[in-house]
Amino acid sequence: MSRPLRLLTLGHSYVVGANRLLAHEMAVQGAGEWEVTAVAPERFPGDLGPIAAEPMEGEACALETVPVVFARRVHTMLYERPLRDILARGWDVVHCWEEPFVAGAAQVARWAPPEAALVFASFQNLSKRYPLPFRWMERYAMDRADGWIAFGRTVEETLAARDGYRRQPHAVIPPGVDLRRFRRDPGAAAAVLRELRWGPDGRAILGYLGRFVPEKGLRVLMDALDAMPHPPRVLFVGGGPMEGELRAWTRGRDEVRVVTGVAHAQVPGYLSTMDVLCAPSLTTPRWREQFGRMLVEAFACGVPVVASDSGEIPHVLGDAGVVVPEGDHAALAAALAALLGDPGRRHALAERGLARAREHFSTQVAARRHLAFFREVLASRAARTEPQAR
Repeated sequence: MSRPLRLLTLGHSYVVGANRLLAHEMAVQGAGEWEVTAVAPERFPGDLGPIAAEPMEGEACALETVPVVFARRVHTMLYERPLRDILARGWDVVHCWEEPFVAGAAQVARWAPPEAALVFASFQNLSKRYPLPFRWMERYAMDRADGWIAFGRTVEETLAARDGYRRQPHAVIPPGVDLRRFRRDPGAAAAVLRELRWGPDGRAILGYLGRFVPEKGLRVLMDALDAMPHPPRVLFVGGGPMEGELRAWTRGRDEVRVVTGVAHAQVPGYLSTMDVLCAPSLTTPRWREQFGRMLVEAFACGVPVVASDSGEIPHVLGDAGVVVPEGDHAALAAALAALLGDPGRRHALAERGLARAREHFSTQVAARRHLAFFREVLASRAARTEPQAR
């Protein structure tokens, strides 16, 4: 019997236990065929203070932590020497969940042994010419790479023709959502409604979930709500620099709530209160929606979605949501009013969204697709080296 393939998967985001769910699922889905080890920073700067590597209950993959430096900005973060020692342990595949243009990715490219296949992952869906030295780092990392994963179709469209990427095997694999945690939870929803002091009077609730920043289209949503003759109850969940502006807008609006400081584990309860989720993202010269995790989390919780056509959103929604032109508050107001006033259509979209989450976006599906792609990369490497062996 052949030995299991050895996979090392690493990234700064793995410091958060929930972010290692993909690594955990790859260990579960690949049991008997793959041995999976995840590497996370020992500590990493967070928005509210340093985060120590968090445990994950029942974690199926092995976990190792390493110190990092210069981590205040992800672009400049460096792993310290213990990662070099870990990389030298004889891996079949090294999966680096760092953008190829950052310093940590160049480190991994430098330290990964030549016999290991190296695969990078990217959310970059805008064509950019990076300043030096990051342009050199990207070139160096992709010269060493054996393949790359795009987290969405717009990422693939952006990178597939780029130097260093077009010659490599690649796959489009969206991030996964944990269907065991993200599901409709009437009990949690009832608790949230009591906390919000909203009684069960039958009125629909429109929700927003995400960062309170201009590019997420909050001003467009506020304008749309101002344009609706009969606005619904509205629940904003998130946080960010626009909180003050948002709270100022809510003054005198008794049926609007703004909630901050919600832990990720609490999000399903808040989503379960919503009749419609709105994601009115706006493209800027430096950003467009890269995926929209809140979209698939809403799907998993049975919440229909109205969203803009920024970046990856139309590809994520498919036929399971309503897409409107970004920045058009009148079109957004019309779409929201129509869906909020049509319970039958909301139910149909919720069913489609849940089916889409199960078929395309579950963590189990993402894990299986990652492992299948890693085998494809290994086969491609073998095909390239076979003529040399002869």
